[in-house]
Amino acid sequence: MEGTRRHVVIVGGGIAGLAAAWHLRQEGDGLAVTVLDGAPRIGGKLRVSEIAGVPVDEGAEAMLARRPEGRELARAAGLGDELVHPASVGAAVWSRGALRAMPKGQVMGVPADLGELARSGILSPAGLARVPADQILPATLITSDVSVAAYIRARMGGEVVDRLVEPLLGGVYAGRSESLSLDATMPHVAAVARTERSLLKGARAIVGDAPKDAGPVFTTLKGGLGGLPEAVARASGAEIRTGVMVRELRRTAEGWRLVTGPTRAPETIEADAVVVAVPAPAAGRLLASDVPKAAAELSRVEYASMAIVTLAYPRAAFPEPPSGSGYLVPPVEGRPVKAVTFSTVKWPHLAEADPGVLVLRCSIGRLGEEFMLQRDDDELVALAMNEMAEIMGVRGLPLDTRVTRWGGALPQYEVGHLDRVARVRAAVAVQPGLAVCGAAYDGLGVPACVASARAAAASVLAYFADHHDERTGRRPRHRDQIKPAPGPH
Repeated sequence: MEGTRRHVVIVGGGIAGLAAAWHLRQEGDGLAVTVLDGAPRIGGKLRVSEIAGVPVDEGAEAMLARRPEGRELARAAGLGDELVHPASVGAAVWSRGALRAMPKGQVMGVPADLGELARSGILSPAGLARVPADQILPATLITSDVSVAAYIRARMGGEVVDRLVEPLLGGVYAGRSESLSLDATMPHVAAVARTERSLLKGARAIVGDAPKDAGPVFTTLKGGLGGLPEAVARASGAEIRTGVMVRELRRTAEGWRLVTGPTRAPETIEADAVVVAVPAPAAGRLLASDVPKAAAELSRVEYASMAIVTLAYPRAAFPEPPSGSGYLVPPVEGRPVKAVTFSTVKWPHLAEADPGVLVLRCSIGRLGEEFMLQRDDDELVALAMNEMAEIMGVRGLPLDTRVTRWGGALPQYEVGHLDRVARVRAAVAVQPGLAVCGAAYDGLGVPACVASARAAAASVLAYFADHHDERTGRRPRHRDQIKPAPGPH
C-alpha cells in the first residue's frame, strides 16, 4: 500500500544528494524519496550555460574517467552516449617568466623523472639541484598525518612545493599545501612516505605501477557536466523540491522530523530516514541537537571561495593559438589568476560548436585570498583579460564574458581530515536511519561524491533491513505527511 512506504528525505540537491536518491530508488523496495534543496535549482556546483552560443560549464567541467562511479551514474541517467574525452594535449605552468610544459612522470607535482623535470625549466638551477638530495638524505619518518608541504619540502626542497605541488593542489582545492593533509589529498604519496626512504624512488614506483593503457584521465558530457544533475534527478524518480530550506532536524520516537519554511510559517516533514548531503557547516547546524560530536567536527571544516571568469574571443585575437589545454600559476608568482583552461582546445566538441571562437576559463581565488573576490564582475573580467594580454599576447575585446562566483565552495582537507571524517561517521552511525555524504568527506570530484552517496544509501537500506519487523504493525511515514509545525522555532 502507498501509505506503508518508507520515506527517506535527502537534504541537499547537489550531485551527492541526487546520486543518493538514485541509489535508494534503485536498490530500495518501493521507497518514497524526497530531495530538499534551499536553492532555486538543483545541481550545486554543477551548472552549464552558453557563452557566445557555446554551452560551457560554470563549475566543475570534468570528472575522473579512471574512477567508474561518475561514468556509471551518467550511463544510468541515459547520458552514456554524451560522454566525451579531452584532446591529447599537455598542460603548462607559468614559472619564472614563461609558460613551461608540465613535466611527464610526476605525481600531483612530485617529480619521478629528473630528466623531464630539468627539461621543463620550471625550477631554478638551485631548486633543481636540491631535488636529487632526496636520495641520500636520512629517512623522514612519517607515523601520522602531516601537511603536504612539510613532507615534500623536507625531501625535495621548497621549489618543488612552491612551483609544482602548490599550483596542482590549488587547482583542485583552492587551498594551501602548508595546511592540506598528505593522507587525504595525496594518498599514494602518503603510502610511499611510510615505506620508502626516498620520495623520488616512491614516485617512480607510483608512476611505474600506473596502468599503461588506462585511457583518458578525464571525461565530461557533450552538453556540459552541468547537465548531469537534472538527468540523475529524472532517472531517480524522487520527488525534488527546490527553494525549501531545512532549518532543523530532530530525532523522534519513530524517525526524524525536519522543519522547513520561514520561521513565521514553518512546516514539518516526517521521515523514516534522512541523508544529509549539504556542505559541512550546514550539516553541522542540522546535526547540532542530536549528533553534537559530529556537528562539532563538521563546524571546523574550512571552505575556500573562488570565481571562474569565462571569456570567448575570436580565434584571430590570439597571435598564436594555444597549443595546450591550459596552464597553472603558482602562488609565488603573485598573479591574481591561478589557472587558465583553454576550453575549446581541451574539449574538441566545444570547438565544433563554433570553430571561429576560442573559449577559456580563468580561475581566481585561493584560501586566504577572499579579498580578490571583493571586486565587482567587471573588475574580475578585466583581471582575466589582462592575464590573456600579458601571457598569451591577446589583443582586442572578448566576444562574450561570464563571471561565476562560488562562495565557500571547496572544503579544505586539512591535516587530520581522515580522522575527522571517521569521527563524524562514527557519531552519525549510532543514530538510527541517519547518513551523511558529499564533498566534505572522501573527495571533491563527482565520482568521489557519488561513491559517498552510494555508501550513505547503503547505510539507510541496511538500517531498514535490520529494523523490519512486521509484528510491530508500524506504518512508516509517507512523503505527503507534511503539516504545520507546532510553533515558531
